Amino acid sequence: MATVAVTDDSFDADVKNSEVPVVVDFWAEWCGPCKQIGPALEELAVEYGDKVKIAKVNVDENPNSPAALGVRGIPALFLFKDGQVVSSKIGAAPKAALKAWIDESV
Repeated sequence: MATVAVTDDSFDADVKNSEVPVVVDFWAEWCGPCKQIGPALEELAVEYGDKVKIAKVNVDENPNSPAALGVRGIPALFLFKDGQVVSSKIGAAPKAALKAWIDESV
C-alpha cells in the first residue's frame, strides 16, 4: 500500500476511524527535511502493507488538522491507534529509526 494523501475534510475518516494504526506525516512542499523522509515513508508504507497506514497531510493546504494537534514544526509524525495519538516524533530521521519508532508504538 502506498502513502495516502489526507485532507482536513477526510482526517477523521482516514485517520481517527481507521481500523489499523495510522502514521500521519505533516509536511509541506518547501520543507527540505520533509522531502528527505518522503521516500522512506513510501517504502515503509509498502513494507507494512495493510497492517499500518501511512498518511500525509500537506500543512499549507490543510491547516486545521495540524493546528488541532499543536504542530509547530515539520516534519511532524503522529501515530494514531484506535483514534488516539499514541506517539509523536518531530524532525527527519533515517528509515531504520522511523521503522523502529513505528514498531515500538504499534
